Amino acid sequence: MQPYSFVAGDSPLVVSVPHAGVGLSDEAEARLSAAARPLPDTDWFVDRLYAFAAELGASVLVAWASRMVVDLNRPADDAPLYPGQAGTGLVPETLFDGRAAWTAPLSGPDRTRRVTDYYLPYHDRLRATLDAVRARHGHVVLWDAHSIPGRVPRLFDGRLPDLNLGTFGGRSCAPGLQSTLEQILGDQDRSWVSNGRFKGGWITRGYGDPAAGVHAVQLEIAQEAYMRAHPPAWDPGRAAGLQPTLRRLLTAARDWRPDV
Repeated sequence: MQPYSFVAGDSPLVVSVPHAGVGLSDEAEARLSAAARPLPDTDWFVDRLYAFAAELGASVLVAWASRMVVDLNRPADDAPLYPGQAGTGLVPETLFDGRAAWTAPLSGPDRTRRVTDYYLPYHDRLRATLDAVRARHGHVVLWDAHSIPGRVPRLFDGRLPDLNLGTFGGRSCAPGLQSTLEQILGDQDRSWVSNGRFKGGWITRGYGDPAAGVHAVQLEIAQEAYMRAHPPAWDPGRAAGLQPTLRRLLTAARDWRPDV
């Protein structure tokens, strides 16, 4: 089975959705702990939340597999993104809340197979898409779309703002693009922060290269802004309230030009 879905667009915008998948390989499903079986760390419904992106001319890449199989937003060498802070790795050993993810330790060959079957194909497609879009338009804007529960005590204190923009501290995109997005965030009623607890994962950091014409941003959304949490359920009213802001952000990212 193809480990992702992909729709090619005709604009400079590329949307990546690496963590909304709930697919499991047979091997992963057999090994999941009882705590991990509901896939609690999923970026629930993010692909549905951004379903309008293709209408804007964006190329859209969505992973099929759960992040429990392999985390597409981590570096292949599994180096920590936030040294000294709690987190999860390339093949998560624990859930966000610290409970064990597997009934038994995974072997080296199991980890390698997951990288080969799921991680590399996603990143090969993403890299090829970024290269093609940049060649056509002279630049490309990569939007990495994520969500997380608003309260995860092991990962951060208190409640997360609704909208969390990450640009790796301004290193993954041009200042003009970050400023444009921040102006939109400041002109709406939801809580937001730029480069707070979530500064962008590996996709933002690994691909963002403003000097080479690749401008990458991550938006981490507190899930309570668009869904019900227990059990996870799409909330049409909440989602409809959030999507106009997301549309404004993506439209601005699509229309932004490096020389403006």
